[in-house]
Amino acid sequence: MIIDAQGICSPARQCRSPNHDARSMDIELVVIHHISLPPDCYDGDAVLRLFTNTLEADADPYYAEVARLRVSSHFFIRRDGTLWQCVPTVARAWHAGVSNWRGRERCNDFSLGIELEGNLTDPFTDAQYLTLIPLLKALKARHPGVRELAGHEHVAPGRKRDPGPTFDWERTTRGSGLPLWRSEG
Repeated sequence: MIIDAQGICSPARQCRSPNHDARSMDIELVVIHHISLPPDCYDGDAVLRLFTNTLEADADPYYAEVARLRVSSHFFIRRDGTLWQCVPTVARAWHAGVSNWRGRERCNDFSLGIELEGNLTDPFTDAQYLTLIPLLKALKARHPGVRELAGHEHVAPGRKRDPGPTFDWERTTRGSGLPLWRSEG
């Protein structure tokens, strides 16, 4: 897996999100998330439609709550390990929201976001880890300032709970060589 100078990952499939802006500082952190739309459903294109502002609010009762959001992530990994890239790594994706890492607010400014298709209860798949770990290595190679991993739950404690208790941090940190950061609060 390679990430070029424009922040595009090969062999990721591309689905460009308009929900990003210019990055003004170096990347130091990777934030891991989970997502499924509707909740607990893993088929379809709803997540990519959310990230591209094309999710139809009336297609599912849950969508009425989220269709108006303007969010994105750099990467989205499906249950089968398929890797989608929605924002180049050189741009600032809108994934972490109100967040804090090492006393610094606005984690989007200095982080990369990776969404895994999942929820709080279903274990993530081997295929997802087999995509995630090489991706993390490629991110570190392209952006050598990356020094830690965190879950959304760590940078937004009390507000977010993802990726949750089924995520294998040991496997991910061991495989990627990146340590896990957890807030002290």
